[in-house]
Amino acid sequence: MFDTVVVATDGSDSVTRAVDVALDLADRFDANVHALSVVDASEVDASPQQLRDELRTALETTADAALATVENHADHAVTTATREGRPAVEICEYAREVDADVVATGTRGRHGENRLLLGSVAERIVRTSPVPVLTVRQLESMQQPDEDADESTAPV
Repeated sequence: MFDTVVVATDGSDSVTRAVDVALDLADRFDANVHALSVVDASEVDASPQQLRDELRTALETTADAALATVENHADHAVTTATREGRPAVEICEYAREVDADVVATGTRGRHGENRLLLGSVAERIVRTSPVPVLTVRQLESMQQPDEDADESTAPV
């Protein structure tokens, strides 16, 4: 069912669990794994001209480290790529190019006003991806049921 899994990573804590889940999914289906990191061009463009080269280099270094983390956690070969542009656009385009069956991405699980103010790359990917998207919430964000709570009221 899944021959090619694309995992979008920026190295943030919210992506760590998504990487683990994507690699597990790929292992279960013996799928090829592509790890993609996108240098956000809008961050570079919004910075002062004299800092752009340094910022671009720093973001590329962060992207390389994020991709290395995926490679280090995988049990088999991972194809890696770095792009520059708008993250959601680049991720969806990459998924088309490699004929992905699923894109995995992390989410911080923001809701309401915070989501509207900060935007969400994961949400844009879900809305525009040509293939199914597996969003994985950061583990710390998930509330665990209280051990003393009645099972009938515990979250499922």
